Amino acid sequence: MSKPIRIQQADFSLEAEVNALKQTSQRMGGIVSFLGCARDFSEGRDVFSIAFEQYAGMAEKAMCALRDEAMDKFDILAVRMVHRVTTVHAGEQIVLIVVGAEHRKAAFAACEWLIDELKQRVPIWKKEITPDGDSWVTEHP
Repeated sequence: MSKPIRIQQADFSLEAEVNALKQTSQRMGGIVSFLGCARDFSEGRDVFSIAFEQYAGMAEKAMCALRDEAMDKFDILAVRMVHRVTTVHAGEQIVLIVVGAEHRKAAFAACEWLIDELKQRVPIWKKEITPDGDSWVTEHP
């Protein structure tokens, strides 16, 4: 199976990622996932597509550091994270975080923390392509 933390152009399978996570431990009682998808509308504007770029080499290292930090901070057993760096269209998948823990509460807390921190700390940038032109998104909601 593929690396648990990765950046790639190709799409990914939610089912395959969950199954890979489940293979790491039979102690998992709860698995929580966050799947981020592209929208066709943002901040009052139509969006044709979103282009993602990364600081090559640093983005994946930052994601690995987040995983390690989450493993220390929360009572969880495993994490898988995938982020695409390519141009995506409305409805297409962008990012996936899957967290396994003995109990659901820790898995939910870690998953929410991971997506919030990923958006703040990982050097991946997005540019929205709109009818009015392209614009880099600077805020991290």
